[in-house]
Amino acid sequence: MSRIIHRNVVLIAGVVALGAACSAGGNNLFTGSSGGGSQGGSGHGGGGTGAGTATGTGGDGITITPGTGGSTGNVCNHPPDQDGDGDGFTGNDGDCNDCDPNVNPGAIEVVDADPTATPADEDCDGQVDNVAPTCDDAIALTDGDPKNGARAVDLCKFTVQNPGNKNQKTWGVFDSQWVRADGAAYAAGEQVGIQDGWGPNVHPQGGKKLLALSSGHGRLPGQPGACNDNSCYNEGTGTAPTGFPQGVVGCDGGTAINDDVALQVKIRTPTNATGYSFDFKFYSFEYPEWVCTEFNDQFIALVSPPPTGSVNGNISFDTQHNPVSVNVAFFDVCTGCPLGTGELAGTGFDGSWGDDAGATSWLKSQAPVKGGDEITIRWAIWDTGDQAWDSTALVDNFQWIANGGTVTVGTDPIGQPK
Repeated sequence: MSRIIHRNVVLIAGVVALGAACSAGGNNLFTGSSGGGSQGGSGHGGGGTGAGTATGTGGDGITITPGTGGSTGNVCNHPPDQDGDGDGFTGNDGDCNDCDPNVNPGAIEVVDADPTATPADEDCDGQVDNVAPTCDDAIALTDGDPKNGARAVDLCKFTVQNPGNKNQKTWGVFDSQWVRADGAAYAAGEQVGIQDGWGPNVHPQGGKKLLALSSGHGRLPGQPGACNDNSCYNEGTGTAPTGFPQGVVGCDGGTAINDDVALQVKIRTPTNATGYSFDFKFYSFEYPEWVCTEFNDQFIALVSPPPTGSVNGNISFDTQHNPVSVNVAFFDVCTGCPLGTGELAGTGFDGSWGDDAGATSWLKSQAPVKGGDEITIRWAIWDTGDQAWDSTALVDNFQWIANGGTVTVGTDPIGQPK
C-alpha cells in the first residue's frame, strides 16, 4: 500500500492511584511519606517508642501506629561499620540514621504532607528538606546535549554509576543518550526540540521546558528547522524493539518502522522510592484518515528491567493495552473530539501544514521501582509503514514516588493542561 502526498510518493491505561498526594519541584519535592511502624515505628528522624498495639512517636514528630506484634522500638546504637537497618549503608558510609532504611545518602528528600511534622534530612547531606530548583530554564530549542534532554523532562540530578566512595552512591541519571528505537546511538538533530510550550495552549507540566520527540521535526511553525508539512524525512528504515510495532486487536498494523528517535536515560533510583511517573502527550497527522491501518505511528516508554504489568517493557498504553497511537483510547483532541481542537492551535497539527490531525490529552504513566536499583528508560517514537504523516510526542514532569505506597504500571489522563 502506498500513500501519495503532494511532493512525493512514499512506499515503504482506568485510573491508577498514586497513593498519598505528591507534588514535585525540580523532581525532588515529595509529600506523604513517613516511617513505618510495624517494628515499633521509626519516623524520618529517629526510632519510634511504641510497643505492641500502642502508638509511638517518630523522631520527626509523626505519630506512628505499630503492628500488633510485640515491639520494643529501635535504638540507634549500631556500630559505625554495621548496617543496622539493612539499607546498604553503614554509619561509616554516611548513614545518619541507621535505624531507618528510608534515611541514607542514596535516599531522596521527602516533604511530609502534614504541615506540623518536623522536617528531616532523608539524604544525610546535612540539610533538611532541601529541594533543588528547576534545571531546564535556560536550555535552547536546538540544544543537542542528551543530558539537557533529560533535564527537559525534569530529571535534574546526575550521578556516577560506580563512585569511589559508598557515601557518593546517590540516586540520579548516570547516562543519557539520543538513540534510535532499538537503542543504537543516533545524532537526533531536528527530530528533537527543547520547547517552552507547544503552541499557545500547551504548557510545561514541570519546570520551564518540555521535550519534543518527532518522527518528523520537533519544531513549531516559524521555528528554525520547522517541517512546514505533514511529512518530513530523516534516517529512514529503523529496527523496532522486540514486540513492536505492537498490534491492535482488529487492526492490521504495519511491521516496518522509519524515522525513529528516542531519549534513553540510565538511572539509579532513590533508596526510599517505590515508583516514578512522567507526563506525555502524543500528536499525529495519521488522524483521522489512517486510523486502524498499517500506518499507525507509535510512542513507547520502554523500561529495562521490564516492570511487572508492562507490555514488552512498555509502560505507556491504555486500559486495553493498546499502544500510544491514533488507536489509543485517550486520543481525544481533534475536530469533534471531547477536548476540541484548542491544543492543536499553533502546532502545525492544526491544519496549517495541509492536513487534519489530532492528539491525546496530557497523560501520566507510572511504574514501580525497587529503591537503589538501576533502570533504563527509553522514550521512543517512530513512523510505522512509511516515512509520511509524522507524529510528535511531548515528554515532561518526571517525578519520583516516595510516599511508601504500592505503585502499579498504568497510564491515565491528568485533566486539563496547566
